[in-house]
Parts: sequence; structure tokens; C-alpha cells
Amino acid sequence: MKMASVLLTWIGLLGISAAQAQEPKQEVALSGAPEERTLFPKNFARGFIDFSLAPPHNEPDLGRCAGPFGPQGGASAPCTAFARYVWSGYLELQPVGRGPLRHVFLFLEPKFFFGNNVPQYKYTASSAPIAFERAIGVGLKLPKNFELRVTQHRVEWLGRFGQDLGSADLNTDGPYGLYATVGVRWYFGGWGGSRGGAW
Repeated sequence: MKMASVLLTWIGLLGISAAQAQEPKQEVALSGAPEERTLFPKNFARGFIDFSLAPPHNEPDLGRCAGPFGPQGGASAPCTAFARYVWSGYLELQPVGRGPLRHVFLFLEPKFFFGNNVPQYKYTASSAPIAFERAIGVGLKLPKNFELRVTQHRVEWLGRFGQDLGSADLNTDGPYGLYATVGVRWYFGGWGGSRGGAW
């Protein structure tokens, strides 16, 4: 019952947002430009989805398994963290359209790795899940196409990779491990111009 009420509330909020988005009238600021809504302005969510296929002998090595694989069983080696398929994407949310908070945004960069390969011994088209890698953070748009970003990165091993995979298993935290960074990004050549939140 509680889940149904939460779902209905979200549907109602989405319906109100859609109705507001279809209103033909826009308030005009003193500068003459249309003024954005305070919450969930136009294009507050943006991003992309990407799919990549690695041909045989070119699989991404996720840093989990160590060779040589002959002594580990060759084609039947249990440690097979070499991906064939990679789904990735980027999602950026800038939910505030007016005021000083319009420069703040949240972002998520997920990557999913799938495959079942052993270099030099086994090259399959399997789409067995291997790992979920993600970077999540918050950013602040600054003048002159700069951004300040705080990011946390983590890898979750999926399926059978959640347990020890024998003597070739390095038991790592995945590509780049677990870390957090504070960084500055600069956009040039018009790249960041259509991303909203102009100073």
C-alpha cells in the first residue's frame, strides 16, 4: 500500500511537471530572455548511453585475473574477467533553474562489463555479467567554462565474481579501485555552451 501511494505521488508530480512544460506562456526576465522554472527547468536531465563490443584478442582487462593461464586451466580457467561487451553512459541532473543553486549539478557515470574470456585460450560471445563500475558526484559550474567536481568511484563485482576465483584471482577492487577526487574541468570550443546555467 505504501509503495502504491509513493508511486501515485511520483506519477502526479510528473504529470504536473509535464503540464507546466506544455504551458505556452513564459515569464520574461528584465534582460528579455525567458526565465527558467525554479525546479526541474527545461533540459534539467541530460546525458548519453553507449554500447561497445570488443573483438576477440582485444577484450578489456578489468585487473582481476593474473596470467599465465596455462597452469590455471587454460580454456577452463575459473578467472575470466575479460569483457566482450561494455554498456556505459552519463547522466547529469541540474534540478534548480534559478538562483545561486542553478550552478550545482549531480552526475552519474555507470559502466557494465559482460563476457567470459581467457586470453590466448578462450574467446566467447558470452554476455555473463562481470562488473558494475560507477563514478558519482556533484559539480559546480564556474565562470569561463570551468567546473568544480567532487567524484567518488567504485566497482561492484557481479555474479560469480563476488567470490574467490582460484589462484589467478588477484581479488582487486576493480579498475582503478575505490577512490574519491576533487577536480576541475574546463570546456573549450563551445563544448559546454549548451549545458545551461550561464553566469
